[in-house]
Amino acid sequence: MKQALADALQSRGYTDLTPVQKAVTEPGLEGADLLVSAQTGSGKTVAFGIAIAPAILAESDSFDAAAAPLALVIAPTRELALQVKRELSWLFAGAGAVLASCVGGMDMRDERRALARGAHIVVATPGRLRDHLTRGSIDLGALRAVVLDEADEMLDLGFREDLEFILGQSPKERQTLLFSATVPKSIATLAQKYQRDAVRVSTRAEESQHADIEYRAMSVAPQDAENAIINVLRYFEAPNAIVFCNTRAMVSRMTTRLSNRGFSVVALSGELSQAERSHALQSMRDGRARVCVATDVAARGIDLPNLDLVVHAELPSSHESLLHRSGRTGRAGRKGISALIVPPKSHKKAERILNSAKVRATWGPAPGADEVIAQDEARMLADPAWHEAITPREQEAVAKLTGHFSAEQLAAAYLRLRAERHSAPEELSAPGAKPEPRAPFGPSVWFSVSGGRAAGAEPRRLLPVLCNAGGITRDDIGAIRVRDDMSFVEIRATSAKYFMDSIGPGGTIEGKATVTQLDRAPDFVKTYTSAHPSKPAGTPKSTKPAGASRYAKPEGAPKHARPKPKTKSETAMDDGALVAKRGSKAKPHKSDYLKGPPPPKSKPNSKKNRARAAAAKESAKSAPRGKGGPKRGTP
Repeated sequence: MKQALADALQSRGYTDLTPVQKAVTEPGLEGADLLVSAQTGSGKTVAFGIAIAPAILAESDSFDAAAAPLALVIAPTRELALQVKRELSWLFAGAGAVLASCVGGMDMRDERRALARGAHIVVATPGRLRDHLTRGSIDLGALRAVVLDEADEMLDLGFREDLEFILGQSPKERQTLLFSATVPKSIATLAQKYQRDAVRVSTRAEESQHADIEYRAMSVAPQDAENAIINVLRYFEAPNAIVFCNTRAMVSRMTTRLSNRGFSVVALSGELSQAERSHALQSMRDGRARVCVATDVAARGIDLPNLDLVVHAELPSSHESLLHRSGRTGRAGRKGISALIVPPKSHKKAERILNSAKVRATWGPAPGADEVIAQDEARMLADPAWHEAITPREQEAVAKLTGHFSAEQLAAAYLRLRAERHSAPEELSAPGAKPEPRAPFGPSVWFSVSGGRAAGAEPRRLLPVLCNAGGITRDDIGAIRVRDDMSFVEIRATSAKYFMDSIGPGGTIEGKATVTQLDRAPDFVKTYTSAHPSKPAGTPKSTKPAGASRYAKPEGAPKHARPKPKTKSETAMDDGALVAKRGSKAKPHKSDYLKGPPPPKSKPNSKKNRARAAAAKESAKSAPRGKGGPKRGTP
């Protein structure tokens, strides 16, 4: 190993190399093409940095002036690419390396200027790197080493064509390293095409679950899935935690729910810009946020310090996703928890994914409210602050408190103040319990809220806002009706006064929406108390006499004497639109249906008309049938 890299590892506290790092430094592998399979979080970024060092540094321990890149690292996502750049920066800092990145979502002009100034190592995503190649802003002619990180993920994301284009632009005499969590047939084919006599390197971590991750599968009732997530976060109280969801909508929902419960939370999904995603991750790193709610876009390439807990709010689609999600924790020797929230309908899917991933999970219920409270007490009593000596600075305040309050009062006040800083745990039902039917709402009061659909109002958005502003719970709210320009909310009568007092004299929520109490329910709300939702109490189902038939005969009509249905002609005559008289043999023509009375006609049997009809018939017989002849039926 190069001395500059050894010094960097020592300064970062590395005492032993991880299995994958040891594997790539085996004698005889220097400069060789490698196909490496290792689990995420196993230290592979440092591993391929060590592996390419001999090729890009040659016989020297430091780099010359930066020019065309000597090494290229390609990663599937921008988060992973930027993380790789950070890791290689400190690893090669002692050798004077200059690094540049080319990732989507960043300013391409800044990247072009950085490439023009020169860089020894370039870290890039496939699409952006191909853009730079087609624009001529990067030259790969001096490359000595190429690394494909998370190669299986890049192929899954459809980057095969981009990778083949990039590798085709690279020198053939180069060292090529492929790092992949798994080695399916597609990866083997890529290795055979673009590597020379590649050496297959695998570690034990590939064949068994990560030793530092404890998997827990938690069975929950269908209605308690979100409450269970709150209890899991409260039970472990991890410095950093990630809650994984499958959709952006679920990310938005969980972020709002956790924020309303007092958690410092950020969201991370594909719809956010690169700047927003970077800001969210930085909030987690510097401690401003402790919970990140994310889609699988965060499953790869995110390395957060003190990330001890991963919660799968929704089960991943495959065992690979489970491993990559869970791999965000248990890194660099730290222990981690991967908790799966499993409602009854997802039980078999969870077992299938765990078996496919070859991991063993401990099954059990999610922690209940009593367990969370007990864990809080255990953490409180284990705090070393209890055994620390009172400092002179604290002595005066301590004397005041002990002089004014008893020990019981001080303890009770401490517990209350401590509880205010934590969200209260949720009561959970038994995993197989069915949701209880909602009790009758009872007397209620209606309120109007300015702003409707035109202002973007929705029941799911109004509910948490009303609860927070009015100091009530969702059980105190009945119906929510949103119109185009106004919204209406039903609140339990016993909570209505407290609701208005909490909002204040201005009657505004969110600083702009005005809340007004109504004297009665809105006109469009039905207030019937009968079992039928659309009819007042006592309204009969039909106005006909009991036993009456829809085909009943008129009173006094003889047996079998039903009214004969009218024909179309008769119906038209009744409307005054049919010219033909009833009983006429002539069938009515569509031209007979006129708005007004027809013009008078001559008698059809007159001598004059018979002579005219005979002449027309003779003329039609003698006329030629070609183009120039008269049309059929014309006199």
